[in-house]
Amino acid sequence: MNLKEHYIQLYKDAIRKISSDHYEIDELIDSKLDQRFGVTLLFRPSNEVKGKIQKFLSELKQVEPNQYYYPNSDIHITVMSIISCYEGFDSKKIELSKYVELIKKCLPKKSDIKIQFKGVTASNSCIILQGFMNNNIINDIRNSLRKEFKNSKLEQSLDKRYSIETAHSTIVRFKEEFKQKEKFLNIIDKYVDFDFGTFEVEKMELVYNDWYQRKEFVKELHIFKI
Repeated sequence: MNLKEHYIQLYKDAIRKISSDHYEIDELIDSKLDQRFGVTLLFRPSNEVKGKIQKFLSELKQVEPNQYYYPNSDIHITVMSIISCYEGFDSKKIELSKYVELIKKCLPKKSDIKIQFKGVTASNSCIILQGFMNNNIINDIRNSLRKEFKNSKLEQSLDKRYSIETAHSTIVRFKEEFKQKEKFLNIIDKYVDFDFGTFEVEKMELVYNDWYQRKEFVKELHIFKI
C-alpha cells in the first residue's frame, strides 16, 4: 500500500461526499443506551503531539461546536481490535491471562517504532489524522496476531470490520448536520499537510473499551512495554 496515496484518495472521496451533503451522522454518540464494548490493543501519541492536535480541533470547534471532538485522553492509534465492540460483551467473560500471553508472543523483543502525524484525511463520517510509520514493525505485529489468534480458541474478531494496515487516528466524528460546512472544510484543507509531530511508541495498552474509546468507559487490562 502506498500510504500517502491511500490517504489522499480517502480525503478526495470524503470531501466530495461531505460537500454534497452525503455525510453520515453518528446518532449513538450521546445515547445512554449504547452498550457496545470490546477489547483493543492500542497506543497513544505524546502530549506534545496531542497539544498540536487540540489546537487544530479548537479551530474546528469555533465554526462547528456541536460535532464530537476527541479529548486528549481518548486519542489513540489502534494496533488491532481484538474483539470488536458488540452489545452485551463483558471483559469478565474472557480469560485475560491467555490474551496477554498470546499478545506477548507477537511483540518484538526490541523495537524502534516512531509515528509521524502529518496531515489530515477523512471519511464521510469523521476526520482522521494521517499516521506514517518509520518501519513495518506494527504491521508485523498485526500479522503475528492474526496468525496466533487464528490458531487459538480465544474469542476474537480480528479484521471483522476491515483489515487494518495504517497508523491513523480518528479525532472528530459528525453527530449533527453542519451549520458552517464550508468554513469547516476550509480549516480541514488548511491542515491537509500540517505536521503534528513525531513520537516514539514505548508501550501498548490492552483495554476494554466502548465504541469511541471514551476515558470514562475504558478499562486498562494490561500494559506491554515496547
